[in-house]
Amino acid sequence: MLLPTEAGTLEAYRLTGEPLVPRAPRVPLTRTAFAAAHVISDPLRERNPWDTRPAVDWDATLAFRQGLWDQGLGLAEAMDTAQRGMGVDWPTALELIQRTMRAAKAHPLRPRVACGAGTDHVPLAELRTAEAILAAYQTQAEAIEAAGGQLILMASRAFTAMKAGVGVYRRVYRQLIEGAQEPVILHWLGDMFDPALAGYWGSPDVDEATEFVLGLIADNPAKVDGIKISLLDQAHEEAFRARLPKGVRLYTGDDFNYAPLIEGDGVHHSHALLGIFAAIAPAASQALEALALGDRETYHRLLAPTVPLSREIFRAPTRFYKAGIAFLSWLNGHQRHFIMPAGFQSSRDIVHYSAVFRLADAARLLERPDLAEERMGLMLKLHGIGVE
Repeated sequence: MLLPTEAGTLEAYRLTGEPLVPRAPRVPLTRTAFAAAHVISDPLRERNPWDTRPAVDWDATLAFRQGLWDQGLGLAEAMDTAQRGMGVDWPTALELIQRTMRAAKAHPLRPRVACGAGTDHVPLAELRTAEAILAAYQTQAEAIEAAGGQLILMASRAFTAMKAGVGVYRRVYRQLIEGAQEPVILHWLGDMFDPALAGYWGSPDVDEATEFVLGLIADNPAKVDGIKISLLDQAHEEAFRARLPKGVRLYTGDDFNYAPLIEGDGVHHSHALLGIFAAIAPAASQALEALALGDRETYHRLLAPTVPLSREIFRAPTRFYKAGIAFLSWLNGHQRHFIMPAGFQSSRDIVHYSAVFRLADAARLLERPDLAEERMGLMLKLHGIGVE
């Protein structure tokens, strides 16, 4: 087929990859790995997608999660990958969490599931005090715990909107951490993922923010499972994790440098809470299996080709990465269409989708090559390519 390039030309391309076969790990994994999964829309029930709640294809959405669990991965539910605040509202997210937790409890592998608690059910204009932000978090946290989910305390735009100082962050987070039923996962999402989060933790200076967060964890490390950091800065993450109290995990959210971070430096290593793992599940699962067996050569052989794919999916503007995740899900037959909540599929262009197609092939991640080729052809025709 003819695929468009960054130069504005068309070039012939033929599939070459031998797809990996999804399977369960043969040994226990030595890294905790949460894949952050997307939501699959039901376009037949969708009405006014920019203005109303999304219609969800619950069967397809839950089947996608079952596929991740079958491969030994955990799940980060109702996070930014699921378009929280970008098409998916809290009532939809809560229903997603409740359905997912019921399915997880019935799964034979008893997968770990952690769920995002935030403040997005309350308008920013009403979140102007520490008390208001805390109450909003507690509403979601209580609902998640009632469903049986572990808490991920998602970064809230409310703090940056009110230009909160460190005192406000400390007051809210300490009460949330201490009040949780089980240890929580903190969430540091950089402004490349959400521009509204610039200056999180009360300072635009990353070093100052780092000192604050490390102090927050040190106040009560027994109640902090770990922290997810998504700053796309490998050196910062390595330095940060070396200073964590014993038993507190660093969950990498670095979709550019996850391979060396998860492997570690011989003393410290990162675990994973990654959107890209939902797109590269067979490679991620089998690479982590190899790492558990001490086979680092196979680990890198499986993960190395996924890195260019991830860098393309998460290219700037990074916040649009969800489109690439859903696109690969469609190519691989996990959903019948490429329609996203709020029409988010329009956030990327055909040159990008063509690059994702090529790189997924190179990474052996087009599970059904004939179907992927057929659907890529449909996308090209939709953009006037290959149409007489």
